[in-house]
Amino acid sequence: MILLTDDLRDLLLANGRQRDVDHVPLVKFFNPVGAATWLITEMEPDGDTLFGLADLGFASPEIGSFSLSEVTSMRLPSGMGIEREILFEAAFPLSVYAEAARQAGRILESDRLLTIAAASLRSGD
Repeated sequence: MILLTDDLRDLLLANGRQRDVDHVPLVKFFNPVGAATWLITEMEPDGDTLFGLADLGFASPEIGSFSLSEVTSMRLPSGMGIEREILFEAAFPLSVYAEAARQAGRILESDRLLTIAAASLRSGD
């Protein structure tokens, strides 16, 4: 599977040019046989450095940068690789996903829990 289409790459690069913006994740990568998940908001001009929320399945999701080439080169059982969730549509900015993940110990996509995390961020709790 091609992890990034040209259109997605262009959107990620455009977000990367906009500093200090809490972007909505545009792409979700996942391990089809494990717990790893990445929500990606931006790409650096080098075309390899991505920025977003990474959860490698160790109960400590983190916001940061990671390499597209490293994610692409991961080989899983039966020759599988990391995949992109083609129907992924984020409803909240990255900070909300990060807060919900901090509270739960993993990336969540539950609208109810993300709404609670968004309220928590607004109130400063």
